[in-house]
Amino acid sequence: MLTVSQLSLERYFQPVFHPVDFSLSAAELLMIRGANGSGKTTLMRLLAGIITPSAGTITNSATTTAYLAHALAIKEDLSALENLQFVWEFSGKPSVSPLQALKKLGLARVAHQPARTLSAGQRKRCALARLCIAPSQLWLLDEPYSNLDQDGIALLDQLLQQHVQNGGSAVVSTHGEHQPNLRRQQNLSLIAGFVH
Repeated sequence: MLTVSQLSLERYFQPVFHPVDFSLSAAELLMIRGANGSGKTTLMRLLAGIITPSAGTITNSATTTAYLAHALAIKEDLSALENLQFVWEFSGKPSVSPLQALKKLGLARVAHQPARTLSAGQRKRCALARLCIAPSQLWLLDEPYSNLDQDGIALLDQLLQQHVQNGGSAVVSTHGEHQPNLRRQQNLSLIAGFVH
């Protein structure tokens, strides 16, 4: 579903990370680990097609891709429900409704609150709820565990497990130790490429 060969990006004539190679099949998860500054977000932006690599290739055969970045793309003045309503309508009103997605992520009681009043963890859950509304074959999730409490972490693990069991694939970056421990899972450690 996703194949990367000798992928690299240079800034100021220095590589951000050492060249990356991997092949991700359907129904498989790739965990990308690395310290802050190792290039995890840069790699995710490359995979999402937001920036162009300096060298190497990316082959994405997924029919649909969802990208969740640090900036959660949530409108502050809209309620959690209204934020998801927009995604639902834009996606052609799929079978999972915005309220169903919020319930699945444990946000039913704050569905009508303006997004600006939500905690960081609730905002992250609201962003993750979009994955339930608009299913995609490939998920690119940049630090999705950040700001989540233990219940939120468990919910995300469950989402990833269901996605992979249904034949989807996911690339997840993290600087923490937690991982969902799925049966079909790869791990990649990023090493910063700057010369110090």
